[in-house]
Amino acid sequence: MTQLLELRDNIKSLFAKYDVFIFPVLKFLMAMVTLLMINSKLGYMSRLNNFGIVLIIALACSFLPNGAILFFAALVSMAHVFALSPEVAIIIAVIYMLIYLLYLRFTPSESLCIVATPIMFVMHIPYVVPVVMGLIGGPASALSVVCGVIVYFALHTVTVNAANVSGNISDLMSEIRLIIDSLLGNKQMIVLVVAFAVVTITVYVIRRLPIEHAWTLAEASGAFFCMLIVLIGGLVQNAGFSIIGILFGCILSFAIGKVIEFFRFCVDYTRTERVQFEDDDYYYFVKAVPKMNVAAPEKKVKNINRSHKSYVAKGRKEPSEEIYEDEYAEDFLMTEDDDIKIRN
Repeated sequence: MTQLLELRDNIKSLFAKYDVFIFPVLKFLMAMVTLLMINSKLGYMSRLNNFGIVLIIALACSFLPNGAILFFAALVSMAHVFALSPEVAIIIAVIYMLIYLLYLRFTPSESLCIVATPIMFVMHIPYVVPVVMGLIGGPASALSVVCGVIVYFALHTVTVNAANVSGNISDLMSEIRLIIDSLLGNKQMIVLVVAFAVVTITVYVIRRLPIEHAWTLAEASGAFFCMLIVLIGGLVQNAGFSIIGILFGCILSFAIGKVIEFFRFCVDYTRTERVQFEDDDYYYFVKAVPKMNVAAPEKKVKNINRSHKSYVAKGRKEPSEEIYEDEYAEDFLMTEDDDIKIRN
């Protein structure tokens, strides 16, 4: 356990020291992955499939705020849908506008969640999202998760009905009705919207409770409720979920939740203390749970005597052994590494 704590502290120190370089690189990678996935799933506008354009946009996102990734992802996906059908692009634009208004009003700092949710769907592990957002976010994070689910299924509906939209239907209202009916009639989307919203709020509420092992209980409850709601909803709605995929995704969500807990809420309940004190107006009953930390290693310092000539050159008397530690110690403090260099 000590080695894991040391590794955690080293990783935190590394991020704190080089965050100016690490976070732009991470944003660049996320923007690159997002744009490449959009091009691979949609890809109706051939000009945007150029890797050079994707690279330029990803580089721009690395230096811009987090919301830039969501903004450029929306523009690129809109361009692909517009190349397929301008009428369908209007529907997608309305959906994006509604999401933007809700996102701007309640969760302006969680734009990456809306981007990451479709990516998790493509990777077939979407059940990780509500558990993670319940641990690191708040109650409004449920809205971000729901918006991400709607974005994924909106684009998925376009790809599924691309053949009908592009050639077989010429009437504008027929195309719009086809997309809206396909989206609202998607049983998987309805079940996942309900499940992810409930799981996100449940995980948040439980991890905020003043009980021991609240985070672990929240992670286990989130994974269990997610599996339960999706399985029951899938059976009732005949949505066609994969049972193996649900089980694997919920187990993975619990494992990732434990990793997040280790980095953000690693405490030692065996050393819990309860303190009671008072002031002029209140009595205070405090429960203090210490964090698991590793003491920083102390540097060994050696005292090195200077030669007699160096004192004469400075006009000092050569120090005797009795007064050396008190009067001249500040002049000769060297670390163990410096001592090794001098010997070599």
